[in-house]
Parts: sequence; C-alpha cells; structure tokens
Amino acid sequence: MGVIIMIGQVLLGLSLLIILHELGHFLAARAFGIKVEKFYLFFDAWGVKLLKFNFKGCEYGIGWLPLGGYVKIAGMIDESMDTEQMQAEPQPWEFRSKPAWQRLIVMLGGIIVNVIVGIVVFWMLTYGLGTTDLDNRQLYGVSPGVIGQKIGIQEGDQIVAVNGEKADLFYQDLLSSEVLMGGAVLEVERNGKSVELTVPTDILNEVSEHKKNELVQPIFKMLPVQEIEPGSRAELIGLTVGDSIVAVNGVSVERLDVFKEQIAANRNKEISLDVVRQGQTLNLLAPADSSDILGFTNFPLVQHSYGLFEALPLGAAKAFSIITDNIKGFGKIFKGEVRADKALSGPVGIATMFGTEVDWIRFWSLVGMLSMALAFMNILPIPALDGGHVIFLLVEMIQGKPLSDQFLEKAQVVGFFIILALMIFVFGNDIFKLTQ
Repeated sequence: MGVIIMIGQVLLGLSLLIILHELGHFLAARAFGIKVEKFYLFFDAWGVKLLKFNFKGCEYGIGWLPLGGYVKIAGMIDESMDTEQMQAEPQPWEFRSKPAWQRLIVMLGGIIVNVIVGIVVFWMLTYGLGTTDLDNRQLYGVSPGVIGQKIGIQEGDQIVAVNGEKADLFYQDLLSSEVLMGGAVLEVERNGKSVELTVPTDILNEVSEHKKNELVQPIFKMLPVQEIEPGSRAELIGLTVGDSIVAVNGVSVERLDVFKEQIAANRNKEISLDVVRQGQTLNLLAPADSSDILGFTNFPLVQHSYGLFEALPLGAAKAFSIITDNIKGFGKIFKGEVRADKALSGPVGIATMFGTEVDWIRFWSLVGMLSMALAFMNILPIPALDGGHVIFLLVEMIQGKPLSDQFLEKAQVVGFFIILALMIFVFGNDIFKLTQ
C-alpha cells in the first residue's frame, strides 16, 4: 500500500506541474492568435493514447509515456518533427509567422508559470505555517554525524558562526545550502577556545550518500519546562512551567539526552527529581511507571507567524533559492568538485522523497521545489528544451533574420538525443542507488 501511495503522490505532483507548464505555453500562444493543435499530459509515443478529445480545434489527451507532456504549436519545429507542415506556405495563425518577441514569450510561458507556481506554493506555506526552528544559542552544542566527523566537528562543539555571520538558528544556518554546497567556514567554540573548520568543496557527494542530518544533530540542554501535558506523570507529581530539572535519582542532568537515559534506566521504578523553582531546590517523587515519558516539553524553539503580504517575500526567497542552489550544484559538477551520479536524481529518486505516507505539507513543499527545478531545467540552453528555443530566438533578434529550418531540425534531433541520454543516466542512477 505504501508504494501505491508513493507512486500516486509522484504522479499527482508531476502531472499538476506538467499541465501548468504546458498551460503557460498554451495561453501565451492563444493570446497571440497562434493555433495550438495538441495539448497532452505525458507523451503519446507512436500514436498510443490513453485518452483524447477535441475541443475548439485542439486535441487534448493523456499519453502512455509518463516522461513529461507537450503542446503542439502550429508552424513550430518541435519534438513532433512535423517537417511536412513546415514545407507548406506560412499561415497567419502559425508560430513562424509571428514576430520574434511574441514567439519568445510563448517559449518562456511554461517557465514563467513554473516560477509563479513555486512562489505561490512557498508563499502559502509560509503564511499558513510560519517558520519554526531551533535556537542554536540555547543548545548544549552539536553531535557530529558521519559527514560532520570528516569535517572535524567534535561532540559538544558549538558552531557560533558560518562565513562570519552569526548562526542563531540550527536548521536555517547550520544546515543551510551555504554549508551543504561546501566551502563554508565554520567558527566553532570548543572547550573555551575558538576553532575554524572549512567545509570541503565536495561535501555534496557525502550529503547525497548519507543525507544532510549526518552533518550534525542538536544536543539539547535541560531548559526550564515550557509546557505540561494534561493528565501526565509530570502534572501528577506537581511539575510546573518554569521548573528546571537538575538531577534524576541524584545524577546531574544538564543535557536532555542524559535526562532521557536516566528516565529509561529507571523504568518501573520510583524516580526522584531535583527541581529548581524560583531559586529554591525541591525534590519531587514520580511513581513507578512502565513509560519512559514524563509528559513535558522544553525545546528551544523559535517560531514566527507572518501576515499574508509579509509571507510573500519570504516565500519568493525560498523559491528562488532552489534555482540558485541548482546553478551552484551544476557548477560544481562541471568543475569536477561533485560527482554527477551523487548529485542528480530522477523520477525514482523523487518518488522516495514523497514517501509512503500522505503528508500534505511535505507534498506541497516538494511540488514547490520541483516547480522551480523544472523552471531551471527548461531554461537550460539545450535544443528541444524551452531554453534552446529561447537561445535561437535571441540569435534571430540580434542578427535580424531567423535561423534556417534545416538547422533548427538538426538541432532538435541533437537536443532529443541529449535529453534521452540524460534520462537514461538519471533512471539508471536511481536504480543503482536503490540496489546499493
């Protein structure tokens, strides 16, 4: 059942993004009086269609090959390679008959819609959920994972700055793309001394293999009690908000993990708590219980809520950061700092990100991320992608005449094989990762 849910989420998310992307081309073409002959979700390769119907001169349908979608615009050299149409006399409703600036807008239509969708998704998530993070200044320090150990981070280190900027928030600052992309300088306080550690430029290879939570994990201090769960053992023994637990059965507990270890070790036994309340030390006795939970919270959370218009710039910044991260990531691949097989994922890798349970917050977060990633991929200057068409149109506008149909046809074929090779690579890479 979990696999079905995962596949269903992937198909829903990608289908939504494909339809909206192609709708951007469709609406722009129609706005300039260009005829659109087909609008398809997925490819109807070799003419095989799962569904089709005609409406106002356009064929709408669903193909069988779930590798994208397309709109067939009259008078345009595209993946359909309809050379017969291109040999006829240009008609006023065709793409090739329109001014270059109009054709440029049509080609950018899908990318523009993807960017808008990404911004709106992250805007609404920020407005609806606000932001929640851990106050890095109130942590006992960090515990390094596999990646953190290779950088040189030690148990209990306090990372106070990244590239000279204060690291006040754990996830936003310590696990930011600035750190995960490599090259960042971490300022660490260790045993009363300041130490500088440089994150390797190829750290993305490790992040891809081990995931970013293997960089560092927070070590929580035993902060004052913030909330008591009604009906819990904490309420029963008289623990109150603001109390500071300093010892369990005589063992000092400055760290939350040590506290939890002591509670678990004394399961089914009476537990003695030394508590500081308004400057006075009290002793509270918790009766024996099979549970290792007392029922209170004391996490150092930093939470913010935002109004509708306050959330817009934050959502937009989050959306555009995905594009800048993709640019940096591809730059590292071309420099040889990051291996392509480590950094790139295809549909199978994306599916695992959605997970086997329905989580709508995660779903929409991934849809927003994929929308921006789709915008970035489509603007790449590869023939057969929107970016390739944009480059050819810009060349036409600069030189004052269009490139020949023969050149565009050959470029389309080259672009098709480039994309095919990339798809084979990412699919094979995903399968290889699953078998490791």
